[in-house]
Amino acid sequence: MFRAGTYFERPGEFPAKLGYSAAGVVEALGEGVTGFAIGDAVNTVAGFSMRDYGVYGEAAIVPASAVLRRPEGLAASETVALWGPFLTAYGAIVVLITAASSSVGLATIDVVNHIGAVPIAATRTEAKKQRLLDAGAAHVIVTDDESVAARTKEITGGRGAEFVFDAVAGEGVRERAAATAKAAPSSSTAHSTRRKPRWFVPTMRLFNAFDLTLDPDRLARAHHFVRAGVRAGTFRPRVDRTFDLADVAESHRYLEANGQFGKVVVTVGG
Repeated sequence: MFRAGTYFERPGEFPAKLGYSAAGVVEALGEGVTGFAIGDAVNTVAGFSMRDYGVYGEAAIVPASAVLRRPEGLAASETVALWGPFLTAYGAIVVLITAASSSVGLATIDVVNHIGAVPIAATRTEAKKQRLLDAGAAHVIVTDDESVAARTKEITGGRGAEFVFDAVAGEGVRERAAATAKAAPSSSTAHSTRRKPRWFVPTMRLFNAFDLTLDPDRLARAHHFVRAGVRAGTFRPRVDRTFDLADVAESHRYLEANGQFGKVVVTVGG
């Protein structure tokens, strides 16, 4: 989206930088940077503007605040597929999940299972239904063939979903609102007159990963939460396909075709 000019911010100048998430080894430290040493295996997260920094390349300079230690036991490409999706899922715990086969959707399924909730995955076509069930979704709604609201109510015995994590938005928001559970009326509502109808107004909270990654305290808590999930074996970063940096244009074409199941990763030097 940034490359295509449809992101929430635009490049300041050309040639422009690209990329938030990377895995690498610390080669140098800026003045005053603490907590890291030369040779540390690390990841970067979306804690900066691509107008200022980017990670597409053999080397990258990024703010120390956007660097996290790489978890042990995972390949470098897997850790690239870990932080962005799971930090986003950590910030917005859900039950009904749209765009469920995206890297964030798959991470959200893991987070919902990790805390003992029930993940309902929504996907556009039948093609990814079984893979989503295999990934841990308790139920899958195929939106080309089924009503999200009606199917969610059926799954939940008529109640609806407690939470919806909607990564798609647009006109479908109305139907997803209809799929949510109606909260019990407050005492003031319960004592209202018969002439006054009770309106159900769902609470919508906008979430952006920057709300978390730019807040040191929240990022530290999320860091511990995700690492604990990795250690427990319940958080599984999913890499759909890797491309060499020389084929980066082809990687974007593949991503835009919307056939991926998980993260698409670009590698350097094999």
